[in-house]
Amino acid sequence: MSQAPLVLVDGSSYLYRAFHALPPLTTSKGLPTGAVKGVLNMLKSLRKQYPDSPFAVVFDAKGGTFRDALYAEYKANRPSMPDDMRVQIEPLHASVKALGFPLLCVDNVEADDVIGTLARSSAAADRPVVISTGDKDMAQLVDGHITLVNTMTGSALDVAGVKEKFGVAPEQIIDYLALMGDSSDNIPGVPGIGPKTASGLLVGVNGGLTELYAQLDIVATLPIRGAKTLAAKLEEHKEMAFLSYELATIKTDVPLDVGLDDLQMGMPDHEKLAELYTLLEFKSWFEENQRDAKRAGQDIVEVAEEQPGAAEAKYEVILDQARFEAWLAKLDKAPLFAFVTETNGGDAQHSQLVGLSFAVAPFEAAYIPLTHSYMGVPEQLDRDTVLKALKPLLENPDKLKVGQHAKFETNILANCAIGGDQNNGILVQGIAFDTMLESYVLDSTATRHDMDSLALKYLGQSKTDFQDIAGKGVKQLTFDQISLELAGPYAAEDADVTFRLHQALQEKLAATPSLGPVLNDIEMPLMPVLARIERQGALVDANLLGVQSVELGEKLVALEREAFAIAGEEFNLGSPKQLGVILYEKLGLPVLSKTAKGQASTAEAVLAELAEQDYPLPKVLMQYRSLSKLKSTYTDRLPEQINSRTGRVHTNYQQAVAATGRLSSIDPNLQNIPIRTAEGRRIRQAFVAPKGYKLLAADYSQIELRIMAHLAKDEGLLHAFRNDLDVHRATAAEVFGVDLEAVTHDQRRSAKAINFGLIYGMSAFGLAKQIGVDRKQSQAYIDRYFARYPGVLAYMERTRAQAAEQGFVETIFGRRLYLPDINAKNPALRKGAERTAINAPMQGTAADIIKKAMVAVDRWLTASGLDAKVILQVHDELVLEVREDLVDQVREEIRQHMSAAATLDVPLLVEVGVGNNWDEAH
Repeated sequence: MSQAPLVLVDGSSYLYRAFHALPPLTTSKGLPTGAVKGVLNMLKSLRKQYPDSPFAVVFDAKGGTFRDALYAEYKANRPSMPDDMRVQIEPLHASVKALGFPLLCVDNVEADDVIGTLARSSAAADRPVVISTGDKDMAQLVDGHITLVNTMTGSALDVAGVKEKFGVAPEQIIDYLALMGDSSDNIPGVPGIGPKTASGLLVGVNGGLTELYAQLDIVATLPIRGAKTLAAKLEEHKEMAFLSYELATIKTDVPLDVGLDDLQMGMPDHEKLAELYTLLEFKSWFEENQRDAKRAGQDIVEVAEEQPGAAEAKYEVILDQARFEAWLAKLDKAPLFAFVTETNGGDAQHSQLVGLSFAVAPFEAAYIPLTHSYMGVPEQLDRDTVLKALKPLLENPDKLKVGQHAKFETNILANCAIGGDQNNGILVQGIAFDTMLESYVLDSTATRHDMDSLALKYLGQSKTDFQDIAGKGVKQLTFDQISLELAGPYAAEDADVTFRLHQALQEKLAATPSLGPVLNDIEMPLMPVLARIERQGALVDANLLGVQSVELGEKLVALEREAFAIAGEEFNLGSPKQLGVILYEKLGLPVLSKTAKGQASTAEAVLAELAEQDYPLPKVLMQYRSLSKLKSTYTDRLPEQINSRTGRVHTNYQQAVAATGRLSSIDPNLQNIPIRTAEGRRIRQAFVAPKGYKLLAADYSQIELRIMAHLAKDEGLLHAFRNDLDVHRATAAEVFGVDLEAVTHDQRRSAKAINFGLIYGMSAFGLAKQIGVDRKQSQAYIDRYFARYPGVLAYMERTRAQAAEQGFVETIFGRRLYLPDINAKNPALRKGAERTAINAPMQGTAADIIKKAMVAVDRWLTASGLDAKVILQVHDELVLEVREDLVDQVREEIRQHMSAAATLDVPLLVEVGVGNNWDEAH
């Protein structure tokens, strides 16, 4: 055996170990890279140890295997792959190949079985084999030809090493695993048998499972702890033990299309490595690759690799009138141009415009600085002169434009106050595309839609990081303080990347025609509407909030004293450690959940459950936390957030965050003010109408249940809504088998919980807790509900099946929600995805309807010229500020426009209230 050994690398094992065991690394753009670096380091090390060896790096492929057919719960308890690991697979595979390593992924075959087959065939040819893995299962393959090495720990296992480590010979490893099971793969084994007992049994009978079960009568005599009860346990779980044996056995006869001759190392692809190392920001490896490329007679241009296409880039900083006029002409002739504002902050209502950048074609962009103010800054064009010249172009609806998060740009330019006149801004029109919204519509479940993330994802480009030109922390410069040598290319790149992103995203959107209307008829028309609502803002009574804040403070002091009295001592209510000692050590409350560090949890969900069990201290703590949050988030904070220029509070509506399409509100969050508590309603009382105006609140009634009726086509629900019945009372009559008039308040409350609970996938256990009955009774209610409303059950079953087949669900209007866990082996993940599949079309359709309503209302208000403006959007509700004499007219028009936002099989009911403040109007 003088040949160089065949080296087989368990890539999947090393990927998981590198991800979990090594410190996490990310690029400046947020791309995780730690696992890639760990695995590549291991491969480079192996290559140095075995320079003449053939290699195969083997990864698990997608799809089930024979083990899944044998045992449906195989690997079912393994959590879904973390997103930060999943995004590293593609660059890892690409890097492995570019380094010249043969890479194998065989469909419907686990990496272990591919490795086992190659190892045994090589050993049969009398060639030594080294398997690089951290997986104990591989020990069953060890023999005189096959050795295991663990590059991450530096250890090696031959036949003697296996015996020393596991207490059994390699040929007994499968039996060993079958007895003790394997929690990582959910191989059940025999309950209660651990490593020592398993090895003791196999050594005691001098064989494997077959010999063990043939000699169960001697088990009680073996020197093993608990030996007297083992025989009965083994007999009881015999079938599971032999099933576990099959699951743990690595197949060594997989049909493969590759032989040993196909596993020779290839030459490194230096150009591809340069691209990958740039993307992954492995700078030392990039430089090493450059040197290797030159030695190989290749010339890799570093700048071109760092910025794909940058060699072609034509970026300029405009400082003279002639170049500005030349660019004005370019913009005027361009069928589409990208524009980006650069500002001195991230709040569109407070930040100041510093400059603008434009792109008219890929890699052709310019930056116009306006107010850079550092020492030695070159003379810039006059701000107002530039803005006056750009105003007709930017306000022309026929000049098509593309932005990235264009709502921000729109508000900045609307607030730019040309000539110091607050009413003389640029009201941008003609924004035909927004790359943030294009990405969001394409895949709303993607976690990030910012420019840097999208450039990396769709262009393969690492954009210049703002921190690279501005610095970090307290010393970070604002954009106006950054030199034009750095700021100019950065800003021009923003516009260029926006232009190219639009091209890439449009191509992808075109492949799914149903997404076009979601983007063009809902999201894009909504963007300027939201911008106007944000600029309008809401008037709040700071004095009333101050009074409420004092009152909340007094209540918090009283609750704190009550908590001290119950505990018998003073403690910090905000300290999880002190609270844990009081709750679990002193008061002896049951531990319902533990933290990752094994400590008893004091999380809100745990306290809520303890409060439901009538423990007094958790009840007080829940009240304390609720009021404390209201005080810190609203009564204390809102007065500080009043804009000094407008005297109003301006929230920021996030249009590309929620996977279902719903809007969210931040800085301040005006969608989370509780309405079911007196304290929450009092905060709404501070949102007031100015003198001579009223607040009008228009809210869709039971919109998700109406959408359910439409989707399910259930005759019972359709009848209730078409005949304007109280749907909860109608459901109660059906479920409890009583006449409509005989339904009690409690029965209606339970029916309401059933109606909404089933939409959100509530289990019988969850419903039982909510309505205060036992699980059996709760299940009976659910069964009766489905018997009375069979269309709902059919919809749920149909939706689950469609989601599993296609991997996504859609709203009525075509918005997609992808479900990565819908076919997960882990039952909890799969059931969670199924609940989402049922609920998302309703939540998403409701989100689409309110968005369409906002667009329709805004168009009507603009066309009518009436003195009425939308100031808030909260869930299914619009809040308007209306001149008093117009209230009746606006009320009816709003009701009509909102009711007509969608045509369903049941009417959309809109409830409209009017008052001097938000609470009165609602």
